Amino acid sequence: MIRVLLADDQAMIRTALATMLNLEDDLTVVGTAGTCAEAVAVAGQTSPDVVLLDVQMPDGGLGAEDGIDAVAPLLAASPGARVVIVTTFGRPGYLRRAIEAGAIGFMVKDAPAERLVEGIRAAASGLRVVDPELAIASLSIGPSPLTEKEAQVLAAASGGASTAEIAHAAFLSEGTVRNYLSSAIGKLGARNRAEALRTATDNGWL
Repeated sequence: MIRVLLADDQAMIRTALATMLNLEDDLTVVGTAGTCAEAVAVAGQTSPDVVLLDVQMPDGGLGAEDGIDAVAPLLAASPGARVVIVTTFGRPGYLRRAIEAGAIGFMVKDAPAERLVEGIRAAASGLRVVDPELAIASLSIGPSPLTEKEAQVLAAASGGASTAEIAHAAFLSEGTVRNYLSSAIGKLGARNRAEALRTATDNGWL
């Protein structure tokens, strides 16, 4: 029997997935979680074989920006688990980040249910599970051209934050923030910070 942990911030999706997976003779859902911190805690308690982890997960006190940031602490809590990222947002950069973080697979939520089930079985046996179209797209765009600081400052610019506000949040001077933003805009071939933010987000680099 393959033991599965479902981590998704939407209760309705968790319930629907659990119901569907429990209909399979060889799968059983041993736990669910709605935040990154809860996913790590439940993984430590239940020792699942496979964890289905959503990208857009609230932190819950773990210090994670999204579900991908929770992969490493989750594997530390449950070393035998195989993590498969399942998300609505099929962004190529997410795939690269997920694999680098230690996930064994990446699937989009609009994939057929049969593919998800087979993906869980494959992951449990140690095979890598990656949406084929996403894999091709990820290879075509390559890794993020942004440094960690450039990505941090650009992400902080979402929502229209001013340079002063970004500087305060990132503990940097306003001049340094402007330099990072200018560098990020140049690297992404964008005309302004809004366009740079959109490009980085669409590619999954933020």
